[in-house]
Amino acid sequence: MRRPFQAYLDELVVPARRDPTPPAQSDGSAGSPFARARAAGLVRHGLGLLVAHLLSIGALVTSFSCVGRAALSGRLDRGWFLPFSLALLSTIPLRFVTRWLEGVVAVGLGGWLKENLFHAALSTDTELLRERGSGRILAEALETEAIAILGASGGLQIVLALLELVTLELVLLGGASGPLESGLSILALLTFILLAAKHLAERSRWTQARLGQTHELLENMAAHRTRAVQVQPADWHAGEDERLERYADTSASFDRSQARLESLPQAYVIVAVAGLAPALFAGDATAARMAVTLGAILFGASSFERLAAGFLRGAEAWLSWREAQSALNTQLPTEPGVELREPSAVEGTLLQGVELAFAHRGRAEPVLESCSLDVREGDRILVAGASGSGKSTLVALLAGLRAPASGFVLAQGLDRYTLGDQRWRRRVVLAPQAHENHLFSAGLGFNLLLGRPYPHSPSDYAEALEVCQELGLGSLLARMPSGLQQFVGEMGWQLSQGEQSRVFLARALLQRADVVVLDETLAALDPDTFKQCLSAVQRRARGLILVAHP
Repeated sequence: MRRPFQAYLDELVVPARRDPTPPAQSDGSAGSPFARARAAGLVRHGLGLLVAHLLSIGALVTSFSCVGRAALSGRLDRGWFLPFSLALLSTIPLRFVTRWLEGVVAVGLGGWLKENLFHAALSTDTELLRERGSGRILAEALETEAIAILGASGGLQIVLALLELVTLELVLLGGASGPLESGLSILALLTFILLAAKHLAERSRWTQARLGQTHELLENMAAHRTRAVQVQPADWHAGEDERLERYADTSASFDRSQARLESLPQAYVIVAVAGLAPALFAGDATAARMAVTLGAILFGASSFERLAAGFLRGAEAWLSWREAQSALNTQLPTEPGVELREPSAVEGTLLQGVELAFAHRGRAEPVLESCSLDVREGDRILVAGASGSGKSTLVALLAGLRAPASGFVLAQGLDRYTLGDQRWRRRVVLAPQAHENHLFSAGLGFNLLLGRPYPHSPSDYAEALEVCQELGLGSLLARMPSGLQQFVGEMGWQLSQGEQSRVFLARALLQRADVVVLDETLAALDPDTFKQCLSAVQRRARGLILVAHP
């Protein structure tokens, strides 16, 4: 049985999930990120990790307590050696289980985060991408790499370090100068919190400055030709030195805050050992209690080092998480619970737009206002107008890529929210302008059949070959050694602009939608090829909307 390509992507992204089909719940909670985390076993493994680490700490404290008391009391006999050996040996399997669970939780958490980012990328509003710019989007995408790499390990280290510090408090209360040493460890923790808050603010400023630098660099590279025409060469680098100087100052402040945070464990050891001086000179504490306290101080320094290292990783991941916060709130795409009929060759209106209006975000002047359109069986509609008149906006509303500010769009009497995105694409398909379309670095057949269930069948490839022949791509396929399996795109066979346009057109036709919308898809073709492609579209499309310049 053939399944949608999305099902295979889900299995690749989250292999730990046993049942790739989410439970059928009307409220969509089954597709929430935390529901998927429970389904992947992250909660269960996380609790197991905490229990194993607590037991490991307890066994380690018990073993050193036994050997310390025995050595300082001068009675190193079998009665002390046996519990020390048993406690120390028990730490070995507990450490093994702890490390194994750390890996399981880290890998699972990383997969869970990447899954949410993946679904967010698929559901990102195209209007938001246009508004923020490619440079900013790419900078944030690079930043989110830290979530999976550093977030899992940093978060785990923070939790485990806090458990160790709680244990440290209990041990210090039973040692020499118990209240004083306990108070010093609490003071060290409060100092760490203050330094961590300062460091987080400094890192946030540094991250924003770095993202701004990346955004500016990419935007300047993308707009190089425009700058060469519209900006004087003497002004190309205006203000760059000032921005770099501000970035250097921000980096220096960030480095100083990190150095203060990393030096806290050494400062804690010095202050805590100095706190033992009153008890040592007064002779109030026994040698055993002094040994326990010294061991606990060294153990606390190690815990503070773990806490600092985990926080530095976690801080970077947290800032990346904040940049991609919308990704963690997305739901898995689901289809409506009601059974809907497939498109049929019934006579009547295939697509209807009623009183459509649209205005770009932040602009009061609407691009479209009170626009209505009906597409019936056999209609061939030409949408012509000057640049910026709203042609691409209109077809994006009809194809469901944008939501109208007012009015509604119906496909055979049903709107997109009733049909769901998957069924809507079976009724209306848009081949956007070349700069908004894309060829994946994969086989030509894969690029042509993206709208078909995966894996593609021999009949799918036969129909793709037939469409390519109708669009004049036969000579291209004849030159390709692997035919439809030939890799194309950025890392494969290079296609001309006209060949790319016909591949995008073939991709749209192979979706077998009722209405085909072409947004200047044929603009790059010569007159003979244009006529050939237009004839093929008219034969295959029940309804056609063609956008072109007058």
